[in-house]
Amino acid sequence: MYVQQLYTNCLAQGAYYIESNGEAAIVDPIRETDVYLELAKSRGAKIKYVFETHFHADFVSGHIDLANLTGATIVFGPSAETGYETYKAKDGEEFKIGEITIRAIHTPGHTPESTCYLLLDKSYQEYCIFTGDTLFVGDVGRPDLLDGKMSKEELAGMMYDSLNTKIKTLPDEVIVYPAHGPGSSCGKNLGKETQSTIGEQKASNYALQKMSKEEFIKELTTGLTPPPQYFFSDARINKTGYSSLSSVLTQSRKALTVSEAEIAISSGSLVLDTRTPDDFEKGFIPGSINIGLNGMFAIWVGTVVDITKNLILVCDLGKEEESLLRLARVGYENIAGYINGGFEGWKSAGKKVDHIESIEPAELVEKVSAGANVLDVRKISEAEGGHITNAMIIPLNELSENAGEIKTDEPVYVHCAGGYRSMIAASILKAKGFNNVVNVHHGWSKIKDSGVPISVGAPSNLATN
Repeated sequence: MYVQQLYTNCLAQGAYYIESNGEAAIVDPIRETDVYLELAKSRGAKIKYVFETHFHADFVSGHIDLANLTGATIVFGPSAETGYETYKAKDGEEFKIGEITIRAIHTPGHTPESTCYLLLDKSYQEYCIFTGDTLFVGDVGRPDLLDGKMSKEELAGMMYDSLNTKIKTLPDEVIVYPAHGPGSSCGKNLGKETQSTIGEQKASNYALQKMSKEEFIKELTTGLTPPPQYFFSDARINKTGYSSLSSVLTQSRKALTVSEAEIAISSGSLVLDTRTPDDFEKGFIPGSINIGLNGMFAIWVGTVVDITKNLILVCDLGKEEESLLRLARVGYENIAGYINGGFEGWKSAGKKVDHIESIEPAELVEKVSAGANVLDVRKISEAEGGHITNAMIIPLNELSENAGEIKTDEPVYVHCAGGYRSMIAASILKAKGFNNVVNVHHGWSKIKDSGVPISVGAPSNLATN
């Protein structure tokens, strides 16, 4: 028996390769299939099943492409209705992979079709469980992603039953392999680890503590931030089907001249710059949004960029293909192309450029003492652990709709935890016409030790929208 977690940091997502006696299965694959095909080939195995825990909302799954390439059967849980051929498992139904057994356990709550897959070893003993978005390390899946088709309270009630009758009854030593880790928006506050055990989660996960159903529903539905809008598009894509990844990349792989890019921009295309924040601040195409490949690129694209928007990419040379691939992972396929030569190609053509000033945390101390206009774009939960006194707190995912709350008659000093999100925020503000935006390098990681006045607890200066 062989089990391997294949974790994609950009998506905070875990897929799994399972193998026994030359037969293999994949759980929750991401869109590019090469890693699974190459792993199976290297181990002399044939992929027999692709198990899907639910209709993923935060990425486009690779289940259809993988099944087409291998002949594997796609397995969903009960009540999953798709626009393509699948096998709908019954609650408790078992599947053989070599000498091991996979048991489907229907666990509605995150979604109605959510299903966990329990692996039984060759001795028929419970070994591990692939929990999808039902159970994370330190959290459980959010119950508000059905876009009005079912209330979050109804789904939270289902989750309570699933956890108490299906999950908590498993032996403590069973390994928990979830679909997501820290940074995912599929839960409220996922832990730092990407695997655990049932016993550890029963001891530490708030959702597995003893409480009434009413108390659980209130706990699970309180404090939910709005889900990224692309979630609903990706869930629909995963349910109805999609074009192959190779065809999507072929369609998007276009090197644009500066003149072609100018025409597309004038027609409403958005420039997405995938370079690092340090490179972006030194010069960029006016109006462009910076989301660097060096961070949780896919998650933040899905959070701040409209999935229906036509995009033009600015990439470091040699990073064009990676940018296209990581966009396709989350269903962003309206790509006009990338600018040939990247930003330097645009600059060499004599076109207008913009830049963003940045300062070090030590320089911020004097600014704050003089009453600087500070914008903190971290999550509220992060700011509660410590924030600059009187700083305005607007989480990055809420910035676009709340930008009107920010003063425009003085410089805006923007920071996050480490500098990645603050440059995204600064580029958004620049695109909205804020001319005096200053980024703070290193963010809270260095600001907290700089000597600025700090407050702990619920921030008092929050956007009102």
